[in-house]
Amino acid sequence: MSDVALTQLLSDAIAKADPEIDPGLDHDPAAYLALVRLTSQARESVDELLISAIAAARSAGHSWDTVGAALGMSRQAAQQRFGKRIGDAPDPDPDGRTRRLTPLTAFNEMRILNRAGSYGWHSVGFGTLFHTVRKSDEQWEHTRASALASREKLEADGWQKVGTLWFPWAYFKRPLGIPALPEPVSGDYLMEP
Repeated sequence: MSDVALTQLLSDAIAKADPEIDPGLDHDPAAYLALVRLTSQARESVDELLISAIAAARSAGHSWDTVGAALGMSRQAAQQRFGKRIGDAPDPDPDGRTRRLTPLTAFNEMRILNRAGSYGWHSVGFGTLFHTVRKSDEQWEHTRASALASREKLEADGWQKVGTLWFPWAYFKRPLGIPALPEPVSGDYLMEP
């Protein structure tokens, strides 16, 4: 996509976000300040989407070298600028009912989450290469949907959103109403294939 086409799409999105601004640009100086505020909000949102996209690329196995190349910067510059912003979430609590599943990738996370769900673990948060899961007494299933697609049907079918958007994914879970399987006594049964 060309820069011109992308700029037009972003301009259209900003215009749709507040349709009152455009008519005021011909006669109301305050409309220009409203446009500045809205465009600033859009920039912040795009920055957050970029961070999520970088985290997703890292989760898909891309190195900082390849991420830096996609951004037009060195590995070191990319890692210094974005590494801390996609870092770990707080450590799970010590009560034994919360843990972190790691390392996960974009290619194995759903299989591992659904395996964990059969033992009563459900996602309560996520980040680069991990999901934080919480233990319950019932089985759960997990899914993810493209952040670019409508998710209303999932929510209508009883899926609960997990955390905030993790571009390009939105994560969901739902309880199955079935007692959790008993946990094996040995091995890391949640991470095993």
